[in-house]
Amino acid sequence: MTLTDATHQQNPGQTDTFDESEADTLREYCGVFGVFGFDDAAAITALGLHALQHRGQEAAGIVSFDQGRFHGERRLGLVGDHFSKESTIKRLPGSAAIGHVRYATTGETMLRNVQPLFAELNTGGFALAHNGNLTNAQALRRDLIKEGAIFQSTSDTETILHLVARSRKTALVDRFIEALRQIEGAYSLVCLTNKKLIGARDPLGIRPLVIGELDGKYILASESCALDIIGARFVRDVKNGEIVVISESGLESIEPFPPQAARPCIFEYIYFARPDSVVHGRPVYEVRKAMGRELAREQVIAADVVVPVPDSGVPAALGYSQQSGIPFELGIIRNHYVGRTFIQPTQSVREVGVRMKHSANRCVVEGKRVILIDDSIVRGTTSVKIVQMMRDAGATEVHFLISSPPITHPDYYGIDTPQKDKLLAATHSLEEMRAYIGCDSLAFLSVDGIYRSTGYPGRDNARPQFTDHCFTGDYPTSLTDLVEENRAQLSLLAEAS
Repeated sequence: MTLTDATHQQNPGQTDTFDESEADTLREYCGVFGVFGFDDAAAITALGLHALQHRGQEAAGIVSFDQGRFHGERRLGLVGDHFSKESTIKRLPGSAAIGHVRYATTGETMLRNVQPLFAELNTGGFALAHNGNLTNAQALRRDLIKEGAIFQSTSDTETILHLVARSRKTALVDRFIEALRQIEGAYSLVCLTNKKLIGARDPLGIRPLVIGELDGKYILASESCALDIIGARFVRDVKNGEIVVISESGLESIEPFPPQAARPCIFEYIYFARPDSVVHGRPVYEVRKAMGRELAREQVIAADVVVPVPDSGVPAALGYSQQSGIPFELGIIRNHYVGRTFIQPTQSVREVGVRMKHSANRCVVEGKRVILIDDSIVRGTTSVKIVQMMRDAGATEVHFLISSPPITHPDYYGIDTPQKDKLLAATHSLEEMRAYIGCDSLAFLSVDGIYRSTGYPGRDNARPQFTDHCFTGDYPTSLTDLVEENRAQLSLLAEAS
């Protein structure tokens, strides 16, 4: 079997330049989608990827299977720039397909790293798309290279392909399970063979994956919003540590790992999932409003107006307004037509980047005591500019409230956070942060408050319900690559001294 893989660069004239303000956000990890048994599977997959575009905007890819042959299209850029074209979809025939939208958290943004990845095994073709990050990928990669493996990409996803290829098991599903037993970290996976669509979640369920159904046929997706766009019914979440195998016989569930309590990523509720998605039985929009209500209970402030930082702060600001009784107003208007790739040739132009994307609504904030609400602070550079924007528009006071706890630790599971020394909350006290941002007061939702927003009485410190290490430093898995990297750096320092 062969894979026909058309790989194209992004649109002519498009660049990878982005302004400083965008470096001050949490970057989405990735999104995966898969269908089996559908006419025009690739077209359905493209629609699903459209709905998941918020999870990754660097690249997109689809692999389909038809009459003994795999077909692939991998592109840099947005789904709509490429996969809305009839000519592209025609090159992806078949009744089964998987797709991927990517933001590069490991491996550079280049075509060889764009997923789904594909390999010809002795059992047949095998395509794989991955959301998440492996924390022992480099250690495994070194061992595999020593044994003769040749890597074509710098993505940790390729490690899984090599582990599957090297397994001595007979059945492909057994080979897949053997590979998963060797990896650490966070993953949700969709895989395509000539007979099966396979989905898997890591043993803690850090990364999301859901099952949908349409006309008696099954779909896998990172979020339920991708089911809505094609009119599919949400069936359930793939359980933590579960493998689901979809074939002409239906859906089979395999649970190869010892049972343990799930710890899904709390950032799905705070930031990553689309507001109209349902994550682990809870509507994301309602959870974000609940975070605002909890914030209002914890932080009582005398003010005239509640203003969200669009678009991420809107649900929490609504919740704060409803709980506090302070009017909600759109005091900042977002320009949705300024993209990441806008060319900013000089420093003076770069410095107005925030104003290009966000403009103060002067009639709302002038002469008012303003409560600004956002979902997080990373480096703080954007926050500085937005607070100053409110003051320039005539706000008499600016109180900045964040509907999540301070981010004090980096992520190693697929969120592209800066290193610890670049995180504002890791290097500054609350008062130092307030002075740096320039607001009259600064406050964050507590860790227990964010748990209460999701329906728990608080964080169970003995058995935490979520993966929340960015706030607590409590990493739920081994960090093999990080430990080895730190050991190597210490060794080099010792030699130098």
